[in-house]
Amino acid sequence: MEKLSALKKYFGYDSFVTGQEDLVDHILNGIDTLGVMPTGAGKSICYQLPALIFDGITLVISPLISLMKDQVYSLNQAGISAAYLNSSLSYGQYVKALQNAAGNMYKIIYIAPERLQTQEFISFAQSMKIAMVAIDEAHCVSQWGQDFRPSYLKVTQFIDSLSTRPVVSAFTATATSKVCDDIVVKLKLKTPHILTTGFDRKNLYFSVTKPKDKLAELKQYLKGRENRYGIVYCSTRKAVDEVCARLISSGFNATKYHAGLSEKERRENQDSFIYDNANIMVATNAFGMGIDKSNVSFVIHYNMPKNMESYYQEAGRAGRDGEPAECLLFYSGQDVITNQFLIENAGENEELDAETIAAVKEKDRQLLKLMTFYCHTNDCLREYILNYFGERPSNYCGNCSNCGSNFEEMDVTEEAQKILSCIKRSGERFGIKMIVDILRGSKNQKLISNKLNLLTTYAIMAEYPESKIRDILNFLALQGFVEVTNSEYPVVRLKASASKVLLAECRVKMKILKQYKQYDEYIDENEDKKEKQTKTEKMSRQAKQASRSGKTRGKDEKSNEELFERLRLLRNRIAADQRVPAYIVFSDATLWDMCRKLPVNHTEFMDVNGVGQAKLEKYGELFIEEIRAYTDENEEKQIKHSSTDFSDQENDSKNVFRQYKERLISQGKLSAYNAWSKEEDEKLRTEYEQNISISEISQLHGRTSGSIRSRLKKLEILE
Repeated sequence: MEKLSALKKYFGYDSFVTGQEDLVDHILNGIDTLGVMPTGAGKSICYQLPALIFDGITLVISPLISLMKDQVYSLNQAGISAAYLNSSLSYGQYVKALQNAAGNMYKIIYIAPERLQTQEFISFAQSMKIAMVAIDEAHCVSQWGQDFRPSYLKVTQFIDSLSTRPVVSAFTATATSKVCDDIVVKLKLKTPHILTTGFDRKNLYFSVTKPKDKLAELKQYLKGRENRYGIVYCSTRKAVDEVCARLISSGFNATKYHAGLSEKERRENQDSFIYDNANIMVATNAFGMGIDKSNVSFVIHYNMPKNMESYYQEAGRAGRDGEPAECLLFYSGQDVITNQFLIENAGENEELDAETIAAVKEKDRQLLKLMTFYCHTNDCLREYILNYFGERPSNYCGNCSNCGSNFEEMDVTEEAQKILSCIKRSGERFGIKMIVDILRGSKNQKLISNKLNLLTTYAIMAEYPESKIRDILNFLALQGFVEVTNSEYPVVRLKASASKVLLAECRVKMKILKQYKQYDEYIDENEDKKEKQTKTEKMSRQAKQASRSGKTRGKDEKSNEELFERLRLLRNRIAADQRVPAYIVFSDATLWDMCRKLPVNHTEFMDVNGVGQAKLEKYGELFIEEIRAYTDENEEKQIKHSSTDFSDQENDSKNVFRQYKERLISQGKLSAYNAWSKEEDEKLRTEYEQNISISEISQLHGRTSGSIRSRLKKLEILE
């Protein structure tokens, strides 16, 4: 089968997006590949499409049950035979699935890496033609990645056990060059074709704030967003429980997910969010991988995650449909302490030796430091993220909180000298909190007992707010003048370049918000008003930027919001009947394309993005009928609206419309308003019970589909 016809038939797209065709072509030519594509960029098609064309079975190595189920449901909906093999199946189901696979019933089989080593599966695989092994979430194979899983190291053992080596493809959304190199080595990819499509998600707005009250900030944000879907990530189970409970008590429709819940409760809560019954999911990072919910419009990190890879992957779960979405991070110093604790007390994997465990922890500490820098930078947030992943973008994106803020560069050399001098005079033995306390002249007992109050730097910055000193200290770390050690009790130490500042051989300039230029304004009593004003301006800038990027819904689509809602409800009813997530039937992006194109027959419906042959056959008539009904009803409304042209002659608008309607009826132009006879009612009932479509019934009666629907409802035939 030719690749473009397969793309349209099964996935409903007329063309590939960036990177897809290049990867598909190399795979079809038998070349090992590594694709690094951001969330929502269409990675799965890159291996699913070749799997349909290859002669043989494709095995997809996947780390999570939820990911496998979502993918298999979506494939089955598209008319593709697929199955998964994981611990959610009973032994009988597992054996039956293997038997079906042996009978060539499936083109694609998803399997957990742990299952590759079972004798039953090895025997099955050695007896079948395995055309390709695709490794999803391939960063899991690298100890330098954010989610290292030792079970992924067994993938190559399995591939080596096959009589004929298949094509091997690997995919991930977030991987630095170091992780990519590690993936190639660990998976033994042979002279692979490596493609990184770029990490930039232009439809995502990034923001970092440091709220005094995170919960209040969260509630304020959620107000007015009751019909939008989003995820709130917390770093601990306790925080998840507390935040979710407080949101529910405040009237928000929230649910929660973390590893401390029973499997039944996790499944029910996850389904509640996926099936659109709850619009807010409060969760730890245990939630999300493989959840292909396309209409998530915001992701809020209530706590700072421990590395940039995790943050970008989790934030990237917003805006998968290409619509503008928001990624907000609420930072506090406690987040750093919590993450340090989680790193040092991570459960040790018995598959790893002590040396490897130590190396993983050291790597985690370094990644945490870089994540902390992200929360303190005053430069473009998008630039920081893309720089982290090895890209060199412009230093202004116009779609993040820093680019939207009014910064002014200010000389802080004198302040930097005071801070660096304090670190040096205190013997480079203390952490950030103690340095700040010394500079501000704190009288805490530990400081006094260590005689730090006798230092010449004691209280030399007493007039500065603690937050301002921390900002400058973090900036000094960001610029490489100081470092915070990765020990159990982190301390601040000077780096070689600090001497240039102390000796006044270089100046230190830092971006500072204009309204906080004067330090006595930093904690101004009107701060709340300023923050609200900044938020309003920020949202306005965001909307303008999204409009410039061409991602906002067009004027025609906005005028069809009523139709979108009708199609969404229809989709939800279908999904509920089939017990699948709504986005597996059709994504929001596909529904909006229907609203724009208004298809009223099968040919037009196939032109909608995301509509393939299988979905046309399953759902086409239902959605076409809804669109026809909507357009017919709108025509009636327009006729009613046009009656106001006659309002100059009479004041009674109802009487005017009655006269106008009677005139149209007498001219045979408005049969929809003719009185319904008993005979016509009986005929209507019989036709509907015979499963004749509403559009056909409307033609038989000479009435609009909207009129037919209204009469069916009045006769209590249609709900």
